[in-house]
Amino acid sequence: MIKGIIGRKMEMIQVYAEDGTAVPVTVVQAGPCTITQIKTVENDGYAALQLGFGTSKPKNVTRPLKGHLDKVGKGYFSVLKEIRVNEIEGYELGQEILADAFEIGEFVDVIGKSKGKGFAGTIKRWGFQRGPSAHGSKNIREPGSTGNATFPGRVIKGKKMAGQKGNKRITTLHLKIVDVRSEENILLVKGAVPGAKNSIVFIRKTNRAR
Repeated sequence: MIKGIIGRKMEMIQVYAEDGTAVPVTVVQAGPCTITQIKTVENDGYAALQLGFGTSKPKNVTRPLKGHLDKVGKGYFSVLKEIRVNEIEGYELGQEILADAFEIGEFVDVIGKSKGKGFAGTIKRWGFQRGPSAHGSKNIREPGSTGNATFPGRVIKGKKMAGQKGNKRITTLHLKIVDVRSEENILLVKGAVPGAKNSIVFIRKTNRAR
Protein backbone atom coordinates (compact mmCIF):
# COMPACT_ATOMS: atom_id res chain seq x y z
CA MET A 1 0.00 0.00 0.00
CA ILE A 2 1.34 3.40 -0.98
CA LYS A 3 2.24 5.54 2.02
CA GLY A 4 2.30 9.07 0.65
CA ILE A 5 0.66 11.63 -1.59
CA ILE A 6 1.43 15.10 -2.94
CA GLY A 7 -0.99 17.87 -2.08
CA ARG A 8 -1.60 21.58 -1.92
CA LYS A 9 -2.26 23.52 1.26
CA MET A 10 -5.54 25.38 0.80
CA GLU A 11 -6.50 27.12 4.05
CA MET A 12 -7.16 26.68 7.75
CA ILE A 13 -10.68 26.34 9.10
CA GLN A 14 -12.36 24.83 12.13
CA VAL A 15 -14.78 21.95 12.36
CA TYR A 16 -16.83 20.72 15.28
CA ALA A 17 -16.33 17.36 16.92
CA GLU A 18 -19.19 15.18 18.13
CA ASP A 19 -18.90 16.64 21.62
CA GLY A 20 -19.22 20.18 20.24
CA THR A 21 -15.60 21.26 20.64
CA ALA A 22 -14.03 23.29 17.84
CA VAL A 23 -11.10 21.56 16.13
CA PRO A 24 -8.65 23.63 14.04
CA VAL A 25 -7.83 21.84 10.78
CA THR A 26 -5.82 22.50 7.64
CA VAL A 27 -7.55 21.83 4.33
CA VAL A 28 -5.23 19.99 1.94
CA GLN A 29 -6.03 19.09 -1.65
CA ALA A 30 -4.45 15.64 -1.69
CA GLY A 31 -4.03 14.56 -5.29
CA PRO A 32 -5.04 13.32 -7.69
CA CYS A 33 -1.50 12.12 -8.29
CA THR A 34 -0.45 10.07 -11.31
CA ILE A 35 2.21 7.36 -11.29
CA THR A 36 4.79 8.52 -13.84
CA GLN A 37 7.53 5.95 -13.18
CA ILE A 38 7.90 2.60 -11.43
CA LYS A 39 11.35 1.72 -10.09
CA THR A 40 12.25 -1.88 -9.38
CA VAL A 41 14.95 -3.57 -7.36
CA GLU A 42 16.24 -5.31 -10.48
CA ASN A 43 16.69 -2.14 -12.53
CA ASP A 44 17.24 0.59 -9.93
CA GLY A 45 18.30 -1.21 -6.76
CA TYR A 46 15.16 -0.25 -4.84
CA ALA A 47 11.39 -0.19 -5.23
CA ALA A 48 9.70 3.18 -5.59
CA LEU A 49 6.93 5.06 -7.36
CA GLN A 50 7.30 8.49 -8.94
CA LEU A 51 4.16 10.61 -8.60
CA GLY A 52 3.15 13.63 -10.64
CA PHE A 53 0.91 16.39 -9.31
CA GLY A 54 -0.47 19.59 -10.77
CA THR A 55 -0.31 20.68 -14.38
CA SER A 56 2.35 22.43 -16.38
CA LYS A 57 2.31 24.04 -19.83
CA PRO A 58 4.39 22.23 -22.48
CA LYS A 59 6.50 25.35 -23.04
CA ASN A 60 7.65 25.18 -19.40
CA VAL A 61 8.79 21.55 -19.60
CA THR A 62 12.27 20.57 -20.73
CA ARG A 63 12.68 18.18 -23.64
CA PRO A 64 14.12 15.34 -21.52
CA LEU A 65 11.20 15.64 -19.09
CA LYS A 66 8.73 15.71 -21.98
CA GLY A 67 10.14 12.44 -23.26
CA HIS A 68 9.86 10.98 -19.77
CA LEU A 69 6.23 12.05 -19.28
CA ASP A 70 5.14 11.23 -22.84
CA LYS A 71 5.57 7.55 -21.92
CA VAL A 72 2.71 7.97 -19.46
CA GLY A 73 0.43 9.92 -21.77
CA LYS A 74 -1.28 11.84 -18.99
CA GLY A 75 0.05 15.31 -19.76
CA TYR A 76 2.75 17.30 -18.00
CA PHE A 77 3.04 17.79 -14.25
CA SER A 78 4.44 20.68 -12.26
CA VAL A 79 5.58 18.55 -9.31
CA LEU A 80 7.30 15.15 -9.34
CA LYS A 81 8.15 13.23 -6.20
CA GLU A 82 9.40 9.73 -5.51
CA ILE A 83 7.95 7.50 -2.81
CA ARG A 84 9.56 4.31 -1.54
CA VAL A 85 7.30 1.24 -1.42
CA ASN A 86 7.79 -2.31 -0.25
CA GLU A 87 6.18 -3.88 -3.31
CA ILE A 88 5.30 -2.54 -6.75
CA GLU A 89 2.75 -5.22 -7.56
CA GLY A 90 -0.67 -3.79 -8.32
CA TYR A 91 0.66 -0.47 -9.60
CA GLU A 92 0.94 0.61 -13.24
CA LEU A 93 1.94 3.70 -15.21
CA GLY A 94 -0.80 6.29 -15.39
CA GLN A 95 -2.63 4.98 -12.32
CA GLU A 96 -4.11 7.70 -10.13
CA ILE A 97 -3.52 7.94 -6.38
CA LEU A 98 -6.40 9.69 -4.62
CA ALA A 99 -7.14 11.04 -1.16
CA ASP A 100 -9.00 7.85 -0.25
CA ALA A 101 -5.60 6.21 0.27
CA PHE A 102 -5.90 7.68 3.79
CA GLU A 103 -8.49 7.03 6.47
CA ILE A 104 -10.17 9.11 9.16
CA GLY A 105 -8.29 8.86 12.44
CA GLU A 106 -5.01 7.95 10.78
CA PHE A 107 -1.84 9.82 11.75
CA VAL A 108 0.39 11.40 9.11
CA ASP A 109 3.52 13.51 8.75
CA VAL A 110 3.29 16.64 6.60
CA ILE A 111 6.37 18.01 4.85
CA GLY A 112 6.48 21.50 3.34
CA LYS A 113 8.57 24.63 2.94
CA SER A 114 8.02 27.22 5.65
CA LYS A 115 7.19 30.83 4.90
CA GLY A 116 10.27 32.91 4.10
CA LYS A 117 10.66 35.94 6.38
CA GLY A 118 13.90 37.26 4.88
CA PHE A 119 16.88 38.41 6.94
CA ALA A 120 15.94 38.64 10.61
CA GLY A 121 17.75 39.59 13.78
CA THR A 122 18.20 37.39 16.80
CA ILE A 123 15.06 38.69 18.56
CA LYS A 124 12.72 37.79 15.71
CA ARG A 125 14.59 34.71 14.58
CA TRP A 126 15.40 33.07 17.92
CA GLY A 127 13.33 34.95 20.49
CA PHE A 128 16.26 36.65 22.23
CA GLN A 129 15.41 39.16 24.95
CA ARG A 130 16.27 42.77 24.19
CA GLY A 131 18.39 44.99 26.38
CA PRO A 132 17.29 48.11 28.28
CA SER A 133 16.21 51.03 26.11
CA ALA A 134 17.17 53.84 28.50
CA HIS A 135 20.04 55.25 30.56
CA GLY A 136 22.49 55.28 27.66
CA SER A 137 22.19 51.60 26.84
CA LYS A 138 23.75 50.66 23.52
CA ASN A 139 22.48 47.08 23.57
CA ILE A 140 18.79 47.31 22.75
CA ARG A 141 18.39 44.74 19.97
CA GLU A 142 21.98 43.65 19.51
CA PRO A 143 22.75 39.93 19.94
CA GLY A 144 25.38 40.53 22.60
CA SER A 145 28.64 38.63 22.93
CA THR A 146 29.11 35.79 20.45
CA GLY A 147 32.75 34.84 20.98
CA ASN A 148 34.87 33.27 23.69
CA ALA A 149 38.03 33.88 25.64
CA THR A 150 41.50 33.04 24.34
CA PHE A 151 40.43 29.40 24.16
CA PRO A 152 38.92 28.41 21.82
CA GLY A 153 39.19 31.96 20.49
CA ARG A 154 36.45 31.63 17.90
CA VAL A 155 32.69 31.64 17.45
CA ILE A 156 31.35 28.15 18.07
CA LYS A 157 29.73 26.54 15.03
CA GLY A 158 25.93 26.62 15.21
CA LYS A 159 25.77 29.79 17.30
CA LYS A 160 22.35 31.41 17.11
CA MET A 161 22.83 34.63 15.21
CA ALA A 162 20.98 36.87 12.74
CA GLY A 163 20.28 35.42 9.31
CA GLN A 164 17.68 33.95 6.96
CA LYS A 165 14.42 33.12 8.70
CA GLY A 166 12.07 30.56 7.20
CA ASN A 167 12.03 29.22 3.63
CA LYS A 168 13.23 25.83 4.87
CA ARG A 169 11.96 22.28 4.60
CA ILE A 170 9.87 21.55 7.70
CA THR A 171 8.33 18.23 8.77
CA THR A 172 5.40 18.30 11.19
CA LEU A 173 4.96 14.89 12.81
CA HIS A 174 1.99 12.91 13.98
CA LEU A 175 -1.00 14.93 12.78
CA LYS A 176 -4.43 13.33 12.88
CA ILE A 177 -6.69 13.15 9.83
CA VAL A 178 -10.06 14.51 10.93
CA ASP A 179 -11.97 13.95 7.69
CA VAL A 180 -11.49 12.53 4.18
CA ARG A 181 -13.65 13.99 1.40
CA SER A 182 -12.96 11.53 -1.40
CA GLU A 183 -15.20 13.16 -3.99
CA GLU A 184 -13.17 16.38 -3.73
CA ASN A 185 -9.78 14.80 -2.92
CA ILE A 186 -9.67 16.84 0.28
CA LEU A 187 -8.02 15.91 3.56
CA LEU A 188 -8.72 17.76 6.79
CA VAL A 189 -5.60 17.52 8.94
CA LYS A 190 -5.78 18.55 12.60
CA GLY A 191 -3.58 21.52 13.45
CA ALA A 192 -1.26 23.63 11.33
CA VAL A 193 1.05 22.39 8.60
CA PRO A 194 4.14 24.15 7.25
CA GLY A 195 3.97 26.42 4.24
CA ALA A 196 1.99 29.32 2.84
CA LYS A 197 -1.44 29.13 1.28
CA ASN A 198 -1.41 27.23 -2.05
CA SER A 199 2.06 25.82 -1.34
CA ILE A 200 2.97 22.23 -2.16
CA VAL A 201 3.08 19.73 0.72
CA PHE A 202 3.83 16.03 0.94
CA ILE A 203 1.75 13.81 3.21
CA ARG A 204 3.03 10.44 4.38
CA LYS A 205 1.73 7.91 6.83
CA THR A 206 3.61 8.34 10.08
CA ASN A 207 5.76 5.59 11.53
CA ARG A 208 6.33 7.45 14.79
CA ALA A 209 4.74 6.06 17.92
CA ARG A 210 3.24 8.71 20.13
